Amino acid sequence: MFCPSCGQERLSQATKFCSRCGYLLTGTEQLLHIGGELPTARSGKNSAKWTGVKHGIFLILLAAVLVPLLGLLLTFGFGMRNPWPIGLVLFLGGGAGVLRIAYALMFESGNETALPSVGESQHANPALTGAGATASLPPQQTPSAADYISPGVGGWRDTNELEPASVTDNTTKLLEKEAE
Repeated sequence: MFCPSCGQERLSQATKFCSRCGYLLTGTEQLLHIGGELPTARSGKNSAKWTGVKHGIFLILLAAVLVPLLGLLLTFGFGMRNPWPIGLVLFLGGGAGVLRIAYALMFESGNETALPSVGESQHANPALTGAGATASLPPQQTPSAADYISPGVGGWRDTNELEPASVTDNTTKLLEKEAE
């Protein structure tokens, strides 16, 4: 994958940011895998808030079914005159359902999840994800390493002739120029 901002190639799937410009690549990769379309408000998935409310309703209904069945079993099956486990089941099941609904309404988000993970895409555009995918990125900004031409014979500088420049020599020359 290439960075859509600067065109730098992503070297590893473990990197989350472009090594050249720092662009966040994970969201872009997810968009490519779902065909470049942002998820709509009604894509068939429920929000966390609605899922929590459904869980709470399920717990309340489960308690409403289990309490009479447990009452019949304990009263007629075991001969208990005061079947106290019924109250426990009603308190735990019904109370947990009410608490789950309250938690969902107060603390959970009503928005859908932002983007599916890379492997969840069902509507991926095959032109973008296939082997023959063509990228619509800007042309490469830097010269390729294949275009490098080494200097010919005699084009090299002899480094033995170069002497290291002294900081004090340069400063002394500047001082001499100012004195004149």
